[in-house]
This record gives sequence, C-alpha cells and structure tokens, in this order.
Amino acid sequence: MKISELSAATDVSVATLKYYLREGLLPPGEPLTRTSAAYGEGHVERIRLIRALTSVGGLSVATTRRVLEVIAQPGTGRVDVLGAAQRALLGEEFVSDPPCADGAGPTSRARTWLADQGWQVHPLDPVIDDLDAAWEACEAAGLGLDEERMTAYAHGVLQIARTDVESVPQDPAGAVRQVVLGTVLVDPVLTPLRRLAQQHLTVSEGG
Repeated sequence: MKISELSAATDVSVATLKYYLREGLLPPGEPLTRTSAAYGEGHVERIRLIRALTSVGGLSVATTRRVLEVIAQPGTGRVDVLGAAQRALLGEEFVSDPPCADGAGPTSRARTWLADQGWQVHPLDPVIDDLDAAWEACEAAGLGLDEERMTAYAHGVLQIARTDVESVPQDPAGAVRQVVLGTVLVDPVLTPLRRLAQQHLTVSEGG
C-alpha cells in the first residue's frame, strides 16, 4: 500500500507518518519510485505500537525509540522486553547492569523485605525506592503497615501479577504494547475494585 493508503488504514495523517519515518520510529517502505514506497501489514502493526506508546502511554518520541530499539535487538528476552516497557513508563532506562562484584548494594527496608520474600527483582530497580517511600509514609501516618501485613498484601498482588504476565504475548512488540496499555489502563481499574471488595467484605461478613 502507498503512504496515503497506510494513513487510511491506521487513521494517522500522512504528515505524522512522515514524521515517524524521519524520526526512525517507522521503518522505510519498499521503494517503488524515487518519491514513493510500498508499505505492508508490518508497518500497520508498528504504527499501532507507536500510537500505544505515545498516545496511551504518554511516552516521548525519544523514549519510544529506545523501547523499539530494545525489541528489535536479536535474542532479546521476555524479561528485557517487560523491563524496557516498565522503565519507559517511569521515564527510566531499563536497569540491566548486574549488582557490584563484591555483592555490595543499597540496603533499605523494602529491599530487605523483598529478599526475605524471595522475590527475584533487580536490587537497583527504582520501583523499590518508590515502595520504600510509600511504606515510610504509611508508617508515619500510623497505619501499622508492618512486614506481616505487607506480606499479606504481597500474596494478593502476586495473583494479580500472575494474571498480568500470563496475558502478555510472546512476540516482543505485542508484549510491549500489552505492558504499556495494561499498566496505563488497568491500574486505574484496580483501585476502585479494591474499594468495592472492601465494601463487599464489610457487608457480607457483617463487619
């Protein structure tokens, strides 16, 4: 298909498609003449991914390009793909460097708790710092969020995470799209669902 047909198929303007081409987000089509090229279904899928990352995920063009570069690398594993998508949403590069050779690394309450739980997460992941900050705020407010209660929360969250991971496609592009859309669109579902569950338990159990 020509670029005008690609525009109609994706509901993206020709000007925007040309911008994607200039920025290296969209691979060039097969040359037909000096001024025209043919595009295929692969381009349609790439555009859908770009739109998911930029429009829904709110990622910048530069960050989107880095994510696309990750999934284009030969032999990229699922962990790398999922990590790249998560880091992109946080505005961070994917943490791939191993811990220091001497085993030294940052310590914190959340890191100690995660180690006790046996969770296999990167010790330098900035999300752990977010967990530490949130946990400290709960403690400062006197909510009694100790390690035992945190572990109880963890059991429920693992079930949610398992559902998330099992829904992720094997192909890298589909995986990135699913993680980004799932994080942006499903996270707001979980908060009201939790509140409704609290209401249900309070009523059904006579609390």
